[in-house]
Amino acid sequence: MIRNTVSQFDIPSQEERQRFCTLEKTPSVHDALIASLSCMNAVRIGGTSSRTAALAFPFAVAAWNLERCLFPEESAAKLRTTAAPLVLLSEMDEGMARTAQKDPTAIVAGELGLAYAYGVEFFELSLGSEIERSYRSDDFNAKGFHGNAIMASTALKQPFLLRLPGEAAWFKDSNEQLRIGERCAVGATVETAAGPFVAVSVHLESVANGPYRERQMAALIDAVEAYAPGLPILIGGDFNTGNHSGGNFETDTLFAMAARRGFERHGGPLVQVSTRPSLITRFPERVMKLDWFLTRGLKISESHLVSSLNDEGKPLSDHDLLICTIEGFA
Repeated sequence: MIRNTVSQFDIPSQEERQRFCTLEKTPSVHDALIASLSCMNAVRIGGTSSRTAALAFPFAVAAWNLERCLFPEESAAKLRTTAAPLVLLSEMDEGMARTAQKDPTAIVAGELGLAYAYGVEFFELSLGSEIERSYRSDDFNAKGFHGNAIMASTALKQPFLLRLPGEAAWFKDSNEQLRIGERCAVGATVETAAGPFVAVSVHLESVANGPYRERQMAALIDAVEAYAPGLPILIGGDFNTGNHSGGNFETDTLFAMAARRGFERHGGPLVQVSTRPSLITRFPERVMKLDWFLTRGLKISESHLVSSLNDEGKPLSDHDLLICTIEGFA
């Protein structure tokens, strides 16, 4: 678990990135690169929480895969309608040509008056997919970061980044999205009027099967239990469940594993999918239920999905926004 915090990441030079592209594409080379890059081994913190008081029950939590976050201001406006003081985000760019070299995490947090912690999941060595390149503002990435974030209206204590176990699935010359990194989780301790709990934003692997994602979730639970023994836990995000089985999320064994360890799952109605066609993901037949909360030691009164379409019908993401309400400690 990475606990080092910075206000800005060190940025590898364009020459270094070109060299990375020429390296042998093996797991050992990949893992050595991750270990050598300071941007992959720190949590960036920023923003300003709108209040210093602990959160009072009940309150909403939002989890949203923002698919690079092409529209940070509009996404913040959508999040504002939920009144959630705790927000878990995934697929957030920083310094990518496809998102106009912006820092969407900082923009969303600024619009909402939230403090944030952000971790790099992938250091991107390409400009993205063919569709993503059509949105590019430049022919280079100023930074090349892509990751997860947690945001709150109160202080985020002891933020951390956990890189989940993987097999260098994206570090291949054949991949149009050549990347250094593995899926990750970003979390922190959050204070409530009744005491603290741990909140985690996670993104599990898509190009994998159920046992692979179960190993990732088990490693995350192990790490959080060691980080804060005995505290209630909320894990939310894009679990990519069913990505190996035509969308049947029940084939993912992580749910049974988590249940054995005392966790409950919440994802809105089980018959309601959480993805939709978007400006980047233009596949109307590819709809799945990927987004979930897992909780232990917390009383959840309800969970539901909020459409990612804006008022004009434009999709802000290929994922809808998932909300749960925490009533208190169980």
